[in-house]
Amino acid sequence: MRGILALLDPWVQRRILLGKEVVTLFEAVQEFVVAEADGRLIGCGALHVMWEDLGEVRTLIVADEWLHRGVGGAIVDSLEERAGVLGLSRLFCLTFEVDFFTRRGFAPIGEQVVDPDVYSQLLRSPDEGVAEFLDLAHVKPNTLGNTRMLKHLQARPDESVDAGA
Repeated sequence: MRGILALLDPWVQRRILLGKEVVTLFEAVQEFVVAEADGRLIGCGALHVMWEDLGEVRTLIVADEWLHRGVGGAIVDSLEERAGVLGLSRLFCLTFEVDFFTRRGFAPIGEQVVDPDVYSQLLRSPDEGVAEFLDLAHVKPNTLGNTRMLKHLQARPDESVDAGA
């Protein structure tokens, strides 16, 4: 987690990402994947489950000297694989990197992306990422300039249902 904090800090200083408390990162350790080169942490990302079919790509960071070398894409691929294992069919992200996520099949989303019953359940979550997904007014100052994006994941071949069953 200390390595992730070190990766995160420059982005927080540039006001591109919000800072995270150390305790918050430790609470989410199981959500993270990391990329290393020569024993050094060069990237990270997290998959946070928000609902039975919905996850969020969070804290996607690549060290400056490793940008545009496939590290971020590999991390997102790994997070998508995890999402499939968990049975998620949609991934959300809140990002300034619209082109990066568009190349990976994400698209900007509008207001109502879940049915009203799910919306009312999600409103009960204390998680700021859920509030960002729902585009709630109290998080708008933190999300200015970001784009809310969603990707529909393909079902894995071993999850297909026999049409004759």
